[in-house]
Amino acid sequence: MKLSTRGRYGVRAMLELAMHNDDGPVPLRNLALRQEISAKYLEQLLIPLKGAGLVKSVRGARGGYQLAADPKDISLYDIVRSLEGPLAPVECVQDAEYCQRVGGCTVHLVWGEMGQLLVDFLSKMSLADMVVRQREKDQICPPDRKMAANS
Repeated sequence: MKLSTRGRYGVRAMLELAMHNDDGPVPLRNLALRQEISAKYLEQLLIPLKGAGLVKSVRGARGGYQLAADPKDISLYDIVRSLEGPLAPVECVQDAEYCQRVGGCTVHLVWGEMGQLLVDFLSKMSLADMVVRQREKDQICPPDRKMAANS
């Protein structure tokens, strides 16, 4: 299974918001610059995230986007599902009527188990967990050095 840019960029944006959760709303422009994502594209990603109750927007001079819940209460599954839809690896796992063979198909069972493993993994990983991982990574390679290395 391969996540689209919607899922990948959405997780990155949500992690960025989680990293700055105590700083108040993050302006769209700053979020886009930090994550090197087009502001227009990022804005399109924030719409379903807002609809799912994962982010909220704040208007005004000090406005922007912020998480709608504590980072420990937002899982990667919540984010990916709101941007990608169902995470079934094949159509018949999502919709049993898609294939007539589902009832007697061992392969269908394997794909279903694989899909469930992915859902379980993403459900256990919260944005708070990701913040911890990012801060550990930043200790090894500070953000300034990462930017210089990418130049």
